[in-house]
Amino acid sequence: MLMDKTKKICSIVLAFLGSLLGLSILVWFNQTILPALSLGLRMMLSILAYWLIAAVPIAMMGITRDKLCTYGFSTAHLLWQLLAGVLLGLALSALFTVVPHLVGMGDYVSSGKGYQRSWQFAYEFAYCILAVGLSEEFLFRDFFFARIKEISSETTAIFLSSLLFGIFHLFSGNFIQMGMAGFLGLIFCMCRKKLPYCSTLSLALAHGIYDALISLWAFLMPKILSF
Repeated sequence: MLMDKTKKICSIVLAFLGSLLGLSILVWFNQTILPALSLGLRMMLSILAYWLIAAVPIAMMGITRDKLCTYGFSTAHLLWQLLAGVLLGLALSALFTVVPHLVGMGDYVSSGKGYQRSWQFAYEFAYCILAVGLSEEFLFRDFFFARIKEISSETTAIFLSSLLFGIFHLFSGNFIQMGMAGFLGLIFCMCRKKLPYCSTLSLALAHGIYDALISLWAFLMPKILSF
């Protein structure tokens, strides 16, 4: 039993290190390869390349022959799952993006992308949902959560998967972003546990909408507040 638990802990550590390796390759790819490509190709490859963060965990799933349903994916009540995701994403955006703008702290929640055109915002939604939201929710709220829960309690899985989520963002941001990511990870875990019809798909959609709206609110709020 102890040996089996040790193997599972090692697999979690290996998977997390693999996700960090994927992130490192992604950063290198974005800095050295993407700039030389055409806009259309950059847009497509940016979405595909982000899944490098989940390459090692997905390979591990293939080796152990795990199914997606094991990690929380389901087609039951699909429309309700989507609705739950949209509403959750809008609620998080209102709380953590709109409110800071209203109290004069908009610079702290801006993405810094400075988008101005409608196609940029449309692509941001596609990228944030299909790349960031879907891959990160699969990785941290499904894969790591489920594997930690196998060797511990659900409460421990919630906190440790959220901690890993925060640490993951340290390599692409700062300590403030790391803490915020960990806190949002806790919220996502609790929402899936407590909210009706809130699934992995719901969280991926909510995560993507929340991230994408950061750029949109950065564009809209100065105009709204100037009236």
